[in-house]
Formats: sequence, C-alpha cells, structure tokens
Amino acid sequence: MVSGNGEAVGAADDFPEQFRSYSENEKHWQARRTFILRNVPPGDGAELSPLRVDQLLSLSMVWANHLFLGCSYNKDLLDKVTEMAEGIEVEDAPHFTTRDEIMKKNQH
Repeated sequence: MVSGNGEAVGAADDFPEQFRSYSENEKHWQARRTFILRNVPPGDGAELSPLRVDQLLSLSMVWANHLFLGCSYNKDLLDKVTEMAEGIEVEDAPHFTTRDEIMKKNQH
C-alpha cells in the first residue's frame, strides 16, 4: 500500500493516530501517516510545539490532497511537500491531467 523510510517504532507509531480524519480512507491515511512520521523529529512528537504540529498536519494534507484529489497549490508549496515526501510510494495513486497539460496538448 504505502512504503517509505518514515516508519518509526514504539511511541512514535502512536503519535499520528490522533490526527486521522474521520472521513479518511485507509489508503489515504496510511500515506499521510507515513508523511507525518517521516517529518516528525526523532522521539515521540512530544517536543513539537502546537504550531509545528499544525504546520506538519497542514503540509501532510496539502500533499495528500495533491496526490489523491489533484488539488493544485503554488509551486513553492508543492516543491516543499514533494521534497518532504521523497521516497514515499503509494500504490495505485491516481494521475490527474492539469488544465495546462490539456491546453498544451490541444495547441499541437
């Protein structure tokens, strides 16, 4: 389903569970969970300030929304979350065609 180097062991495994959205299916959650674990400093997440937790959760949602729903964001933000998610592989991730890609294709 999801693979990457963000898998931690012990207390850190439980840390992201509190942030799962009620409507998030298992595939989306496992991908976002991996993203969160990969970007939490070593430890159990207790040293993160509430502001840093909010930022990490927001970035995880940007990445998941872009990956699974095709949402678009500004280039700098997408570059940041793509870098943070480097190496995370999601099976059967959808592919979305952007408006720019469609326009470019129609111009030829």
